[in-house]
Amino acid sequence: MTDQETRYDTAYDTRYEAVRSRDARFDGAFFFAVETTGIYCRPSCPAVTPKRHNVRFFPTAAAAQGSGFRACRRCRPDAVPGSADWNARADVVGRAMRLIGDGVVDREGVAGLAERLGYSARQVQRQLTAELGAGPVALARAQRAHTARVLLLTTGLPVTDIAFAAGFASVRQFNDTIRAVYAATPTGLRAAAARTSRRVGTPVAGIPLRLAHRGPYHAAYVFDLLEREAVAGVEEVSGPAGARTYRRTLRLPHGTGIVAVGERPGDLGRARALHPGGWLDARLRLTDPRDLTTAVQRLRRLFDLDSDPYAVDERLGADPRLAPLVAARPGLRAPGAADPEEYAVRALVGRAEAARLVQAHGKALDAPSGTLTHLFPEPAALAEAVGPLAVALADGTVRLDPGADREEARAALLAVPGLSARTVAAIRARALGDPDVALPGTPSVPETWRPWRTYAHHHLCAAEETHVLD
Repeated sequence: MTDQETRYDTAYDTRYEAVRSRDARFDGAFFFAVETTGIYCRPSCPAVTPKRHNVRFFPTAAAAQGSGFRACRRCRPDAVPGSADWNARADVVGRAMRLIGDGVVDREGVAGLAERLGYSARQVQRQLTAELGAGPVALARAQRAHTARVLLLTTGLPVTDIAFAAGFASVRQFNDTIRAVYAATPTGLRAAAARTSRRVGTPVAGIPLRLAHRGPYHAAYVFDLLEREAVAGVEEVSGPAGARTYRRTLRLPHGTGIVAVGERPGDLGRARALHPGGWLDARLRLTDPRDLTTAVQRLRRLFDLDSDPYAVDERLGADPRLAPLVAARPGLRAPGAADPEEYAVRALVGRAEAARLVQAHGKALDAPSGTLTHLFPEPAALAEAVGPLAVALADGTVRLDPGADREEARAALLAVPGLSARTVAAIRARALGDPDVALPGTPSVPETWRPWRTYAHHHLCAAEETHVLD
């Protein structure tokens, strides 16, 4: 047996053991399919463990679907948290996956995705297929199928409207995809939901969602931070500690949205091994349901829901300074930003000035929702009030979209007059979701904290040792 074959066999053994033990830590990291049933699952699927020789492994749900397997109705593998790799990786595959998650392929096609990445469409296809077992079209198709299922199960939208809202080019393509992925018709999926007493609402009432995460989730720190940062008119946090609701407005590709996410405190006193994962309850009110996928991905980045807390806590918990902090707050997250350009402006001007900019330059909602009255102003509207940063964001000199190259963005930000290295680092950590940022001027940041230095800073903030990310 060659060294390469040995490595592959070892990886297979590790994955099969994860399936055998129903280890939820690997949900989203890979998928397994059973050749005798034609079904693919998440590693933690509660069904009887299949025989080893009948199991195949896939890096993505799209790859499993492309090989002819349909999604398990019991464990719903398409609803798992995204792979933590896509947030952490700065290479073209990671950037591509973040852009696909944001709906770029549906809106701009593979050519648009490739242009954003600075590669040819053929190069992007080749790299994604080689590593993930599926190209951008297949990956986007899997995402559309999941979006359609959510809309079928949680809204009263007509099936035809759902087809186009989910990003399908035709009703026939929609029907064929749903049958292939779920072994059911769209109306069959909806009927099954009704039989199990799942509530079907309306677009006006909003779309209820469970935003899944893996492992423990220290919600209190995230909601504390969001409450401290909330900009009047655009955001609000209400309710008592432990049961708060975060609400905000969103500017989306096809319209606008109002989102609400509830704090869901976990039993953090339990051993981390007993935390298979969970979810945050959310509700989205969208003026155009085609924005569902994009809105969900932006919430996932804001709340850092695709993180791997096991890897983060293992690395940082080995450091004597951080060990007690990690033990006190397992699953501490590093919040991102719902709108990267908005966060960049806020990082520069501060909360009070941001609220003033909202009232002076933000677009008013057609109808206020509680204290939410405006969308945060677009960079072009802030050129005079904010100056070079708004201009650079508006003309594309600085790119902060999900597929932006982090090093290029950092260099472009440092070239903007008025931005300190510290502010640039904060923008990189939050707006670009970089998990490994060391803020300039912060003492004692050892290399052993890499690649999770952003999380280390949040642990220090939570312990009130310093406020390096304020």
